Amino acid sequence: MSPDIPTNAPSNPELVDPTISKGGGPAMPTPLSWVYLALAIAGGVLPWMANLEFIRTYGQAFDVGLFVRLANGNPAAQSLSRDLAIGATAVTIWMVSESRRLRLRGLVWVLLSCITVAFAFGAPFFLYLRERRLAELARQGLRGLV
Repeated sequence: MSPDIPTNAPSNPELVDPTISKGGGPAMPTPLSWVYLALAIAGGVLPWMANLEFIRTYGQAFDVGLFVRLANGNPAAQSLSRDLAIGATAVTIWMVSESRRLRLRGLVWVLLSCITVAFAFGAPFFLYLRERRLAELARQGLRGLV
């Protein structure tokens, strides 16, 4: 090996492409991936319970303008809304970058779910998919590349 090649570079060039599998099917979920999946489920159910209560209280049509006004109706609500907006923006940028780095499939579904279900669902769902991808890469012997 030449001194210009990093020590963690695979000796087999086919291993550079993480889509190539060494067989055996998809990686088994890790315990941490199950935690992320449970958080995703809670993050989908709990916000929608509040959304359904909003719809019951304020009418069948989901009035986005009223929803945003209520979400900013007092200093505590403003703090939570702004905290979520800034944090979600930063995490979304990271999710896009990380999915490209890991060649993670399903980012479109994650981003759509952040908008249509809840960010509290989409972010843990992304972490679930990421954890599975990291396990798959480790199984393929590409741990040093990620």
